[in-house]
Amino acid sequence: MIQSRTHNCGELRLSDAGSRVTVVGWFENLRRVSKNLGFLILRDFYGTTQIVIETEEMMACLDGVNKESTLSVSGTVRERSSKNAELPTGEIEVVPEQIEVLGKCVYNALPFEIAQSREADENTRLKYRYLDLRNPAVRDKIVLRSRIVSELRRRMEELGFLEITTPILTCSSPEGARDYLVPARNHPGKFYALPQAPQQFKQILMTAGFDRYFQIAPCFRDEDARADRSPGEFYQLDMEMAFATQEDVFSVIEEVLPPVFEKYGVYRTASKAPFVRIPYLEAMDRYGSDKPDLRIDLELTDATDALADCGFAPFAGQTVKAVVVDGFAASRKVIDGICAEVEVQTANKAYWFRVDENGGIVGGIAKFLQERREEVIAALGLKPGDFVGLAAGKRLTAQKTAGVLRRLLGAASETHMKKDCYEFCWIVDFPMYEIGEESGELEFCHNPFSMPQGGMEALRTQEPLSILAYQYDLVCNGVELSSGAVRNHDPEIMIRAFSLVGLGEEDVKAKFPAMYNAFCYGAPPHAGIAPGVDRMVMLISGEESIREIIPFPMNKNAMDVMMGAPASVEQRQLDEVHIGIVMPEE
Repeated sequence: MIQSRTHNCGELRLSDAGSRVTVVGWFENLRRVSKNLGFLILRDFYGTTQIVIETEEMMACLDGVNKESTLSVSGTVRERSSKNAELPTGEIEVVPEQIEVLGKCVYNALPFEIAQSREADENTRLKYRYLDLRNPAVRDKIVLRSRIVSELRRRMEELGFLEITTPILTCSSPEGARDYLVPARNHPGKFYALPQAPQQFKQILMTAGFDRYFQIAPCFRDEDARADRSPGEFYQLDMEMAFATQEDVFSVIEEVLPPVFEKYGVYRTASKAPFVRIPYLEAMDRYGSDKPDLRIDLELTDATDALADCGFAPFAGQTVKAVVVDGFAASRKVIDGICAEVEVQTANKAYWFRVDENGGIVGGIAKFLQERREEVIAALGLKPGDFVGLAAGKRLTAQKTAGVLRRLLGAASETHMKKDCYEFCWIVDFPMYEIGEESGELEFCHNPFSMPQGGMEALRTQEPLSILAYQYDLVCNGVELSSGAVRNHDPEIMIRAFSLVGLGEEDVKAKFPAMYNAFCYGAPPHAGIAPGVDRMVMLISGEESIREIIPFPMNKNAMDVMMGAPASVEQRQLDEVHIGIVMPEE
């Protein structure tokens, strides 16, 4: 059978009245008025069309046909007597001469109503994702994603970047997350790894003489899900530039991203170049976060000198950070809710007090501050009506806890957060090294392939924790979109940098043989970045969960419940790749 259509279901207009047409789509609904009168809604990718059934013969064609079956309807277009101004096709209807079932839906009941699929349980939605995607509200997010990716690609090409795809099967690389391993059938005991990022390949491309590279790159990391991170795989706008500095990368991103956000975003304004640059240590001190939401105009104040010895036990001997909010007249219930959410997100408590209209300190921990009221008010620059949120602990703990408190207070206030724009910023000057929380030893703070500020001289003469790197993060509305860096392209500097974390020259050559050897043949200085496509689309579309903008996402447990992955395989398949399964003891 050859099936065709003359128009889609969102296309017909009053000017088509009198035309004979064929439309195809899904049987969305049928309202039967009588045995020879009914109104059928036919839906396809493009919209809906009303079909008016006026004969028993045509009505009989739908007997026993379940909703969501696919139909072909041929008939004549006419003007509707009762128009629907909310629909593009609301001025017309089709009177059918032939109705044909193209694909049967064999189930009388659906797992959820298509138009209300977003209200269903998430695992049910993912199991029946093909039904979920029929919901125009869900489908439109995937269409938006396609258009954004196309726009990004076009803009990068206009700036002279060449799209180059890099391998999916590669070697395991220590890049911070767990690899997905693929056994090599022809090489018993050895494994490929899916790339966590095209990091080494794009740097090798620079060494090979390609000046400007990009790709919409798939990346694979075996890590847990979050609202802004999908487990398993994700995509990024990966780019690299030869003979480039940090500012060169910034100028490209500042030219490419804001117009895309403004064109497709739920907000129509975005930061203009140059974006605000904030050193990492300053960001932590002012905002309590290395991904500050600059739509919020609140900043952290150091209250240690005024409050650490006030007699309140949680402050004793600790760093105390304050967030002062003027005119914040929230109820005790709202304040308690904010403090509870801070504890959920940080595992640390938040505290508070107010300054009343008479200049007195009231509420929260006020009883511990009465004897030094004037000192506290002067130290924090307080005035009547001010609300003060507080966090305490070791310096970094106090900063991070106060940072969450700042974000929640900003979102809850009516005057301290702009909610209709995209605010970008760069976080710069990250430390090159840090002490690992688990190991207690010196580790790379961010990207091990970054160039230390000061080069070899800094590595030889500075205390490692004081060395800064040419590393930078791109942040938008409190969401980290990307990390990037000026790369360490000098083999001698690379070996020295790795030696400080206990990896010698032979270790570097063994772990990164291709890149190290390529750099020995005259590598250009180069720099790059890789903004996350999924996170960008999530922000642009105004969604809070990244799974809403991915066609076939995994659930929070990294399972594809639609396809049944991960799944067991047959023993012969394991034998072919020389794999034995040892199950953990229960």
